[in-house]
Amino acid sequence: MLLLNFDIKLKIMTKLFKFTAIAEGISYLALFFNMLIIKPSNIELYKILLFPIGMTHGILFILYVALAFLIRKNQNWNIKEMFLVQLASLLPLATFYIEKKYIKNA
Repeated sequence: MLLLNFDIKLKIMTKLFKFTAIAEGISYLALFFNMLIIKPSNIELYKILLFPIGMTHGILFILYVALAFLIRKNQNWNIKEMFLVQLASLLPLATFYIEKKYIKNA
């Protein structure tokens, strides 16, 4: 019974990681859009959007890193794969790749 409950929790965490990977990638792109497109043309709008987009991205980044550590054993990631998953949180569009290639059983 306890093992079944643990498996359900791992499955939920894996689905949450998939969602977080996608959301973190989108928030990263939103930060770049705000910085590269909106800032040069409308500095006031840039300042208004910076905090909510930045805070959302920061929370999603921390959640992505934490969930990656929690589901590591369930996904059978070796050290190299875990390094790539963590590195992906720093590169634009990389979390989308990780979500497709490295997430199993979700």
